[in-house]
Amino acid sequence: MRREGDSTVLRWGRRLAALLLGIVATAALPPVEFPLALLVAFSGLLLVSRNVRVIAQAFWLGWWFGLGHLASGLYWIANAFNVDAERFAWLTPIASLGLPAALAIYSGLALALVALTRVEGVGRILAFAVAWTGMEWLRGLLFTGFPWNIAASAWVSVPEVLQTLSLIGAWGVTLLTVLVAGLPAAWGHRYARRSIAAGVALVAVAWGYGHWRLANATDATAPGVQLRLVQASVPQRLKWETDQRVATLVKHLTLTRSESSVEPTLVIWPETAVPFLVEAEPEVLKAMASAAPPGGAIVTGTIRLRRPGDPPEITNGLVAVDGDGRIAAAYDKAHLVPFGEYTPLPWLFGWFPALGIGMVPGPGRQNLMLPGAPAASALICYEVIFPGAVIDRDDRPQWLLNLTNDAWYGHSAGPYQHFASTRMRAVEEGLPLVRSAQNGISGVIDAYGRVTKRLGLDEIGVLDAALPTALPPTVYARWRDAPAALIALIIVILVFRLDRPRKSLGN
Repeated sequence: MRREGDSTVLRWGRRLAALLLGIVATAALPPVEFPLALLVAFSGLLLVSRNVRVIAQAFWLGWWFGLGHLASGLYWIANAFNVDAERFAWLTPIASLGLPAALAIYSGLALALVALTRVEGVGRILAFAVAWTGMEWLRGLLFTGFPWNIAASAWVSVPEVLQTLSLIGAWGVTLLTVLVAGLPAAWGHRYARRSIAAGVALVAVAWGYGHWRLANATDATAPGVQLRLVQASVPQRLKWETDQRVATLVKHLTLTRSESSVEPTLVIWPETAVPFLVEAEPEVLKAMASAAPPGGAIVTGTIRLRRPGDPPEITNGLVAVDGDGRIAAAYDKAHLVPFGEYTPLPWLFGWFPALGIGMVPGPGRQNLMLPGAPAASALICYEVIFPGAVIDRDDRPQWLLNLTNDAWYGHSAGPYQHFASTRMRAVEEGLPLVRSAQNGISGVIDAYGRVTKRLGLDEIGVLDAALPTALPPTVYARWRDAPAALIALIIVILVFRLDRPRKSLGN
């Protein structure tokens, strides 16, 4: 007799449903920001896979869900390959479908692990929450990591719940989010009503904690520190053209000199804002020095030559240029983008051309001692998306400085998702974050994740703002992922105590 799970029509019907549910889950993320979409998506996936006993079939259901979710959430990556379409447009299918297909392996493994446990009802939802979070954690760690659009991102639009990041971090919030979103799928099973009520109570408690925290928040700013963020919004396709480089520098200088009622103490330009090797160009240093604030500096992203040679060692870095034209501080990006800034495993992927110059990484997290501002932890581009990896824990800074270039991705969801990550890191660490982005979104975020000022996509201008003060180290800053791991352990224990299947059903 043919088993239900072996029906080809049924299998592909479930896979199509999983694909569509994955797309629904993307609506929870910026810029749509509809968290209830996860309730439909995760509960739906658990219902679709409810009677699937074959581990391989469970894997493919999870994989199709992940494909829909990641392809619809990461579509904008392909825009980078169309900046220089003549050379890179052929890579668009790889970025649009190849990357999501590879990353979807993690969601496939999550559902396969759930099938392996053979638990049912509420226990199955608990197992799914732990497995999903574990796989997202691995996605953020393995092969240099890519923790983009994790489930915790859905709460960026709910600042009260977002405060829970200060206690259990992104992985803890992801765990509880997936758990609560999956609970309706247990309806009709033992403990279902109590569990759903507990899930509602959990969200209410998180919201209550956040409401209390924000109600007691202060708007204090660092004395004597006035920032000026410059957003010139230079199109990426023009930025490195030889006949446009001087014009790009002049545009940044002109904006820097804009009149203001308050004199800045520190000016911040975006990632690779100046299309020169700044340190090797005396005239560029001289021009920047002429616009630097008295006693302060201009911080700019730039390509740095760490060591000449054939090939030379190039880094994606930043420098602070003071009023005397000296380099007052510098940083080299440590977490490079694979296939964007370098080609990993060249013996295997040598055929794949990196979008940028082959770069080498910097030494790692370090504080910048900047003229006119307290110590800052520098983060270039997507270094800001990694939970628990944005500061030197032995030398806590007073703020986070993120320079990025999102002009690669045009007017898409990418810059909104990237900006959401910066808000999450601010809440986790209890530190303000200042973000200067080429083409947007630039902004100043306080230690509670509140955006005090911002410049949107495609805006050209300057943003003058005071620097919010840092909070004492949060629970997450002190303990990192230990509380989340403890919660996961408790849930694993519950998995094997709730809704165990009868022996006759386990075969």
